[in-house]
Amino acid sequence: MIMPQDQNILIGRNPVREALLSGQPVNTIWIAARHHHMNEFRELAEKNGAVMKIVSEQKLAQLANGGVHQGVAASLSCAEYLTLEELLDIPKQKNSLPFFILCDGIEDPHNLGAIIRTAETAGADGIILPKRRSAALTAVVHKSSAGAASWLPVARVANLAAAVDRLKQENIWIYGTDMLGECYTDVSFDGAVALVIGSEGSGMSRIIREKCDFLVSLPMKGKITSLNASVAAGIFMYEVLRQRNIKI
Repeated sequence: MIMPQDQNILIGRNPVREALLSGQPVNTIWIAARHHHMNEFRELAEKNGAVMKIVSEQKLAQLANGGVHQGVAASLSCAEYLTLEELLDIPKQKNSLPFFILCDGIEDPHNLGAIIRTAETAGADGIILPKRRSAALTAVVHKSSAGAASWLPVARVANLAAAVDRLKQENIWIYGTDMLGECYTDVSFDGAVALVIGSEGSGMSRIIREKCDFLVSLPMKGKITSLNASVAAGIFMYEVLRQRNIKI
């Protein structure tokens, strides 16, 4: 799918709706004339403080740059990230065991969006991204997350290794995903968890791998010896959720 060239342009009914419902800063909403969701988006725009413009299908197609806009597009303000300390406060406020996802070198925005979508549905407290060698919170990521990027908190850190050290100070166990690790179903995830997802090609960086408390893997029975990063991340995240549900 061809996505908008402007990374701050969000397209599609659900991503735009979720951005507005969550309070994500939105500058302008463009909607096709006589769109059957026009009243809903007008109300959401008023609550959010966004400007709503009625435009032609041609204008929307131009904004979408060939992407599937479904009659709606929006211009996002700059992405808002939490600090690591703000992220660490979230499970404390909920009085729950921490569950964070660290993305080590996830550069494909579609993969990052898919990881965020699964993390939100699996009950993760937030995502931690490095500032370098990583996709950022762009409109492509919002679209790929089906709106979950508007709800799940994300922290962006200058040094992922230092962030791991800070998590350890909070007694959070670091689980790295690695093909040489122990089978994920044989590992206990019932404590405070930070799950590291490595890059699509080379996996985790050496320094992050060395800092992990556990290495976990997925069994591979076919000729292909790896999975897409977001698919693998989803399996691991739902194992964390499964084990925690057993303890409830």
